[in-house]
Amino acid sequence: MGILGRVILSCWVCFATDEDDRTAEWVRPCRCRGSTKWVHQACLQRWVDEKQRGNSTARVACPQCNAEYLIVFPKLGPVVYVLDLADRLISKAGPFAAAGIMVGSIYWTAVTYGAVTVMQVVGHKEGLDVMERADPLFLLIGLPTIPVMLILGKMIRWEDYVLRLWRKYSNKLQILNSIFPGIGCPVPRIPAEASPLADHVSATRILCGALVFPTIATIVGKLMFSSVNSNLQRTILGGIAFVAIKGAFKVYFKQQQYLRQAHRKILNFPEQEEA
Repeated sequence: MGILGRVILSCWVCFATDEDDRTAEWVRPCRCRGSTKWVHQACLQRWVDEKQRGNSTARVACPQCNAEYLIVFPKLGPVVYVLDLADRLISKAGPFAAAGIMVGSIYWTAVTYGAVTVMQVVGHKEGLDVMERADPLFLLIGLPTIPVMLILGKMIRWEDYVLRLWRKYSNKLQILNSIFPGIGCPVPRIPAEASPLADHVSATRILCGALVFPTIATIVGKLMFSSVNSNLQRTILGGIAFVAIKGAFKVYFKQQQYLRQAHRKILNFPEQEEA
């Protein structure tokens, strides 16, 4: 073929022709025609590296015709093949192993917390005796449920139901207005209630409050019911007293916030004095 009939190859990556470097290796890796048909092997390798971002098993396709590039590797020796297979298995099993370790860590943390809570509520010696006599399977199932039940119990917002009853029958509570100001006062408007998600109660407060509750119940029980001999009964009474006192203050505080919102006013915009 003459010089005029010769097709000049042009690389669509670097735009160089085969006349610029006659030793370069060329490849046509996809269904493209015309100026995007040919590309330098080295240029395409760099472009594939950029797309794979270190993952040599990732598939790469032509940006024009979307044809997937056929990428082949040299044959591996037996040792390298085994190592490569092991690396792939570890890469696939890694996320599952990490998830299993995390779940196991949370589980055994819950078991430890449950055991400490039993000894704290019942008493150190009595708690150890109870757990030694109990069935191991029962302990493995029962101890982790202690923090779960505490968290679920903390999520019950019983104060909101009390507030609804309070506001519904507030006109019948005028006798208590002298003790708790504003308990039975009519409101000029009903303010918009904040959604539970927008409340100050967050997941961290629920978690911390639930997990620290047995300690608080034990302390309150020792302070308020020191005459009770049983550690369990004293802790239960302390927990009930703490929940009741805290709930009463919380209900009163929320009601005062509700009244404050109901009685708010918007002032006139101050007029500026003319100079």
